Amino acid sequence: MALTGRAALVAALGAVPIGLWDPSLTGLLTVNVPLAVACACDFALAAPVRRLGLSRSGDTSARLGEPADVTLTVTNPSRRPLKAHIRDAWPPSSWQPGTEVESSRHHLTVPPGERRRVTTRLRPTRRGDRHADRVTIRSYGPLGLFSRQGTHKVPWTVRVLPPFTSRKHLPSKLARLRELDGRTSVLTRGEGTEFDSLREYVPGDDTRSIDWRATARQTTVAVRTWRPERDRHILLVLDTGRTSAGRVGDAPRLDSAMDAALLLAALASRAGDRVDLLAYDRRVRTLVQGRTAGDLLPSLVNAMATLEPELIETDARGLTATALRTAPRRSLIVLLTTLDAAPVEEGLLPVLPQLTQRHTVLVASVADPHVAGMAKARGDVNAIYEAAAAAQAQTERRRTSEQLRRHGVTVVDATPDELAPALADAYLALKTAGRL
Repeated sequence: MALTGRAALVAALGAVPIGLWDPSLTGLLTVNVPLAVACACDFALAAPVRRLGLSRSGDTSARLGEPADVTLTVTNPSRRPLKAHIRDAWPPSSWQPGTEVESSRHHLTVPPGERRRVTTRLRPTRRGDRHADRVTIRSYGPLGLFSRQGTHKVPWTVRVLPPFTSRKHLPSKLARLRELDGRTSVLTRGEGTEFDSLREYVPGDDTRSIDWRATARQTTVAVRTWRPERDRHILLVLDTGRTSAGRVGDAPRLDSAMDAALLLAALASRAGDRVDLLAYDRRVRTLVQGRTAGDLLPSLVNAMATLEPELIETDARGLTATALRTAPRRSLIVLLTTLDAAPVEEGLLPVLPQLTQRHTVLVASVADPHVAGMAKARGDVNAIYEAAAAAQAQTERRRTSEQLRRHGVTVVDATPDELAPALADAYLALKTAGRL
């Protein structure tokens, strides 16, 4: 305890100090004998920290933006009551800004031989694994004058999963899928590549769908209905290279691409297609293959949770070779990458024929809505220069898209909020046209 604190306590207790000579100092120190005895007793009666038993339980995963509760159980094996302050330390990204002190610090009293629980509520701000750091416990004596302090390692990991915000679009896309499959009253006539069933002709039906043999066997005109082919293979390819690290709004482009990939995977699995995932830059970052429809989304979300953009240029040749090995038979390859001119013209275009000669290729890219806003800016010289730069960027992006389309590639270029439903619509359009 500091000298000034001693003097204050001496005055408060009204005790007579005894003078002691401290050879390290040049003056006379005063010691309050009753206070010193009280402090010694208080320290001796504080429950020991090292002997405490600590364990964890609770959530092991949570979606980004949602809370995760981790319970810490403290067991007091000593004969002294534990009166303690506890700090449960986690990485800074485990909390919303400004909430760490409130969420990680606890006051606890544990009688001898008993246990108590405290709950730490995490609200992570980034995807990935969050590992518990350490638990610091400060044990106070009955008077609160002195304390014992120690730290314990109590391992625990919470995996923060992608939020899948585009899930809200899934019901409308499934309704469109049911229309294609002929399971509702609204039928897509004459489309698809697999014969589904016969039904009675109604005015407005395409006469090319009339089945004359079936009509000859009955008294009414029969028409064929079609459904899109099932059990097709879709390979989702996430480009995790340098361009995926660029932030659009509050999140990297990679996060928007993952959200679009999840919606497409959910829709395609409901349509009876097989979906695999490949994340690549200069090597395979993750690969999910052969999952059943029920296990697909949990596997994809878990694999995407720890993906982070790599600040290196993507190897387009390596990506193409890996995609061809992963999809040996005819498939729909959905490449979520950039439409910036340099990476596409120097990397993707030279190797694109290797993909298009065997597979149907769809390229999806995240557009920055801020660029569209800049293109409309007017008013002063700076705004005009910004508008000119934005217009040039948009022109280059359209030119890159046209180059890809000339190679037979379907291109989806949309803002983060619109990318997922636009990609799902492109998939349904390909299925309707029988290109899968």
